[in-house]
Amino acid sequence: MTGLLATKALAPDIPTLAEEALWRELELTPKPGLVDTLNTGSHHDMDHAMFARSIQAIAPWFARFTELGSTHAGKPADQQLRLLRPMGMACEQAMYAATDGVNTHKGGIFALGLLCFVAGRVKNITAENLCDEVSLLCRGLVARELAGRSGQATAGERQYRQYGLTGARGEAESGFTTVRRALNAWNGQSLHGLLLQLMAINQDSNLVSRGGTQGLRYVQGYARTLLAQGWDHDALLEMDRALITRNLSPGGSADLLSVGWILSEIAGGR
Repeated sequence: MTGLLATKALAPDIPTLAEEALWRELELTPKPGLVDTLNTGSHHDMDHAMFARSIQAIAPWFARFTELGSTHAGKPADQQLRLLRPMGMACEQAMYAATDGVNTHKGGIFALGLLCFVAGRVKNITAENLCDEVSLLCRGLVARELAGRSGQATAGERQYRQYGLTGARGEAESGFTTVRRALNAWNGQSLHGLLLQLMAINQDSNLVSRGGTQGLRYVQGYARTLLAQGWDHDALLEMDRALITRNLSPGGSADLLSVGWILSEIAGGR
């Protein structure tokens, strides 16, 4: 790793960082197409208060993920996901109980749950070590859960078969390559800048679900234009209006924003 991810950290508290990351992502405003303090973005079934309840419900699980990783640290990497999955599903149920069945943070639970879990396994917590360990644990995940299944396809399987998109599974198996690319292009200042970097390159399955590959290309191009020409608060508000008009929500990039903030904090010695 280079740039922002090159600096090692001193024993960071990953569960605490994970909770703070979710709050920072929620409060970031304006957030084009996404729920923030101004509006509900392109979502009609969720709002800021629901996201707050969701965070409060799932935050206690982050320390449990880390403890589970520590308890089973001596077991082979290829056994770890089977150990983690039941706890991840229980965390999801806590989310659904708080949101009356609305999926507010399923992607965040997956990504941040993995980070917390591997934090309990690695002896020297650095951004690079956490990403490498997540990649090791998720080796073969795309082949098993997207490429190798038969029968009725899930949304993720359909996108994989139709477009070759690997979604959250592929990002985890890669050790959060998209996040690391965005961090290395980011100036380390406004989180809006990191979100735009992510939207410019992320193969966001949420955008494909809502707007097909045209919707994905539209958001990527819009973000790249703002990064190239410069942006301000008004430009972000205009992008928000444009995405809402098209019913586009870059929810995958929002999940990765939380991951990116944690990695940058670790790299910065938090």
